[in-house]
Amino acid sequence: QVQLAESGGGSVQAGGSLRLSCTASGDTFRKNCMGWFRQAPGKEREGIAGVYAGDGSTYYSSSVKGRFTISLDTAKNTVYLQMNNLKPEDTAMYFCAAGSYIATMLEPLEYNYWGQGTQVTVSS
Repeated sequence: QVQLAESGGGSVQAGGSLRLSCTASGDTFRKNCMGWFRQAPGKEREGIAGVYAGDGSTYYSSSVKGRFTISLDTAKNTVYLQMNNLKPEDTAMYFCAAGSYIATMLEPLEYNYWGQGTQVTVSS
């Protein structure tokens, strides 16, 4: 089992920045893929960033590429999401997820473990 705990959400004005953190328990972290997802009210869960712990390869959705950065600190078992130039449409609940042998990094169904989520609200 892998347990995930997110932190760092909050309220910010458009153009601002936030950094989300997700700390994983267990010793499987090095073998896992880690992803960040978000879900706004009435919308499907959207994959926005992913990283393969093996070689550090990163993946982004077009909606966040160039503004968000995913990174790993394997010593701390933590994955981060640096979010810059935030927009009101980024408002959502943000979730961290972990999985193994993932073919499509931004596909929620491929991930086995999920955190509880942290709310991000961007005002105009």
